[in-house]
Amino acid sequence: MFSSLLDVARNSPFRGPLTPARCEPSSLAAPQAAQSGMAAAAVVQGDSCEFASPKYFALCGLGGILSCGITHTAVVPLDLVKCRLQVDPDKYKNVLTGFKVSVREEGMRGLAKGWAPTFIGYSLQGLCKFGLYEVFKVTYSGMLDEETAYTYRTFVYLAASASAEFFADIALSPLEAAKVRIQTMPGFATTLREAWPKMVQNEGYGTFYKGLVPLWGRQIPYTMMKFACFEKTLELLYKYVVPKPREQCSKGEQLVVTFAAGYIAGVFCAIVSHPADTVVSKLNQDKTATVGSIVGKLGWAGVWKGLGPRIIMIGTLTALQWFIYDAVKVWLRMPRPPPAEMPESMRKRLEAEEAAKSK
Repeated sequence: MFSSLLDVARNSPFRGPLTPARCEPSSLAAPQAAQSGMAAAAVVQGDSCEFASPKYFALCGLGGILSCGITHTAVVPLDLVKCRLQVDPDKYKNVLTGFKVSVREEGMRGLAKGWAPTFIGYSLQGLCKFGLYEVFKVTYSGMLDEETAYTYRTFVYLAASASAEFFADIALSPLEAAKVRIQTMPGFATTLREAWPKMVQNEGYGTFYKGLVPLWGRQIPYTMMKFACFEKTLELLYKYVVPKPREQCSKGEQLVVTFAAGYIAGVFCAIVSHPADTVVSKLNQDKTATVGSIVGKLGWAGVWKGLGPRIIMIGTLTALQWFIYDAVKVWLRMPRPPPAEMPESMRKRLEAEEAAKSK
């Protein structure tokens, strides 16, 4: 399946948000190349790989591993307190109290509980999230003509990110279940090596995917917002805020804009996905609970517990993830397509229509 997706991606005639800016001998070259079975993209001088090639997608996956694995592991203490606040609000009350109680009971080292499943799980998730997003984005846009792909680019972002996250969560779910057990069940286990065999012995392998559906409910809307909001925010920042065109910005300035767009996207991500995040934490803590019983017990207000720290955590996480991902692309000399621009044919057509109306 994926080999055919790669073929479609490499032969994509799409121009706009998905292809790097480069000089071509003729504006008709790309469609003609696609129709004749030739790759539409080519290695640009200075780049390490061809856009939409298997190597390009593999390096995108590597960028996803680094961006997600590093950032999620770095905020494990805050994530631990957030999970404990969700599953036992009477004891931990708020973020500050949660830190105090956790340190008093387990010491400073206790704040690092769950770092191993976090690092492994979110590295695997990042591989699929970013790598497959690039694959699906180019594939879906390649199914459309140039103007349609530009007009409906936000739907392309949403569909591509949802498709990628579907697979990413299958990779994440077992490690997420182990992480929550380690962090929220005192005495159960302190390491992944201890928690994993206990969970298999007591409940079987099915327990690792018990929270998969609510995980999809949390992560798919989160990722759709993360990618679509980031792509649109990046467009708007370069159009209305950054005082010069992107091609005139240094690599460092471009990374600063990437970080800003990522943080804005992260705030919306946290809000959209928080109720499902609370349900996932509760499900992984209590093996007898169901989604309906948890929602009925917590109520509408209860599923929003811990939103404050999650906004801080996810906003910072998302910004850093996009920054690291883009920095990896710079470091590896990968093609970095500019924000979407209106196709020339569409611009001329709209200008002609506007001129006709004014007569």
